[in-house]
Amino acid sequence: MAPTSSPTDASDDIRRVLGIEGTAWAASAAVYEVETDGVTIESDPYQPESGGIHPREAAEHMSEAVPSVVETMLAEARAQAADDVGRAPEEPPIDAVAFSRGPGLGPCLRIVGTAARAVAQRFDVPLVGVNHMVAHLEVGRHYSGFDAPVCLNASGANAHVLAFRNGRYRVLGETMDTGVGNALDKFTRHVGWSHPGGPKVEAHAKEGEYVDLPYVVKGMDFSFSGIMSAAKDEYDAGTPVEDVCRGLEETVFAMLTEVSERALSLTGREELVLGGGVGQNERLQGMLREMCEQRGAELHVPENRFLRDNAGMIAVLGAKMAAAGDTLAIEASAIDSDFRPDEVAVSWRAGDSEADPAPAASTRVDAGETAAQQGAEATVSVEGDRVVKRRVPRSYRHPALDERLRRERTRVEARLTSEARRCGVPTPLVLDVDTAESTIVFQRVGDRDLDAGLTAERARAVGRHLATIHDAGFVHGDPTTRNVRVGSAGGGAAGESSADGDDRVFLIDFGLGYHTGHEEDHAMDLHVFAQSLAGTADDADRLQAAAEDAYRATSERGETVLDRLRAVEGRGRYQ
Repeated sequence: MAPTSSPTDASDDIRRVLGIEGTAWAASAAVYEVETDGVTIESDPYQPESGGIHPREAAEHMSEAVPSVVETMLAEARAQAADDVGRAPEEPPIDAVAFSRGPGLGPCLRIVGTAARAVAQRFDVPLVGVNHMVAHLEVGRHYSGFDAPVCLNASGANAHVLAFRNGRYRVLGETMDTGVGNALDKFTRHVGWSHPGGPKVEAHAKEGEYVDLPYVVKGMDFSFSGIMSAAKDEYDAGTPVEDVCRGLEETVFAMLTEVSERALSLTGREELVLGGGVGQNERLQGMLREMCEQRGAELHVPENRFLRDNAGMIAVLGAKMAAAGDTLAIEASAIDSDFRPDEVAVSWRAGDSEADPAPAASTRVDAGETAAQQGAEATVSVEGDRVVKRRVPRSYRHPALDERLRRERTRVEARLTSEARRCGVPTPLVLDVDTAESTIVFQRVGDRDLDAGLTAERARAVGRHLATIHDAGFVHGDPTTRNVRVGSAGGGAAGESSADGDDRVFLIDFGLGYHTGHEEDHAMDLHVFAQSLAGTADDADRLQAAAEDAYRATSERGETVLDRLRAVEGRGRYQ
């Protein structure tokens, strides 16, 4: 959604901004003072009598609470403005009004939008429409001092991992069904607990023992619906609720931590920001902190008042947007309940020379390297023409879960790497497997990762390779640009004598793969590859089109799978 400038565009002299938030349950207003970097917030959250959030009741609450919190913060703005040097008494106490334009519940957003327009017209100041999700991420970036971090948003209605590239926040991974907070709420409603459920799960989990639940990660996407169904079944079968809550926390938050680590590895970045109301959970924060420490990255967790839904983050980002002239005319300020973060043109960072860093150097073993390199879940080292990959324990995961995942993925990777090779897809030879140590020894192939050598022909080769294994009845599971090697064929890999260039494109890292003939699963493979292109390539659309063209021409069900891919792309929580 492109910004539309109003006749009263903001100047560089933005001293104080009023923010208004009300996407779902929290009626909130805030004043952000630019000079002091101070934020004052007034919130009135909606508390349903039973069950989850009821849209009609939430909207009724907004209609009553928003005017009150706004007037409270306008009084605060007037008090602050009284101390402004050079401000005339007749000048408005605020320089812009920012509001949460989406995503969220339409009835609630409309009330907030109406209030924001009224205040902007009342004081004749610019109006700024803020994406709620981007505000969660930007307030963390603002107070962390980080430049271009990976961002994990774990909120009630959503969960996704993003990174800034080419003027937008690119979605590297997201939930394919329900938001993480809503997923936890579904379980707690089943148990009979009131909203919000997350804090109750956290409290009971501290008294429980770990229960094994489904762990669903597909590349950097994830799914919670199956986990919630299994948790309900465990509870109904008589498993103590404390144990089920412990299993939920250990499983769900390990998934979010893993995909965050995968995003750091894919982008080569070393900074992570947490956002969203579920981010207040101490266990999730602890997992992320352990993961970052283990790989030498930095983590910033904002204050709790900025993690939960709040107008402070709206005001902070609104000030940046207003200073950049990214404002809205009243007639162009309609809300958007499906407003995705990757639709936002990040105008306020346009002049930042460091905002769009060059692709990071690969952490895989390149030509001439011998030291062990840290990947998303393993260390990789080269010994002559052999590559040794060891899935090292991840201390953030529960030991039982960690042991299971490392052994399962080691077995799967060895088996599917060889199976793909037998299908004619270039892969490294599997030379040795030690499941007890979660270690595989491979033939060394290629001289760089695909992200360091992206071309349309190589993207087409990936499309052909994925089509081949899909027709053979299995998926890769994580076909990112970091899990494809390009360059020399090494010690005689399959396809070495091919004339079409495939000999220089090798699929590796099959640890998340599995056997399936479902078009949905095949489409997810293509979706993961497309997301990785968006996060690492300057011309992602062209490269994705090349891969899809080759897939269509190679697979027996190419057109059907690509139709399903379009459905998958439209299934993101706020698509």
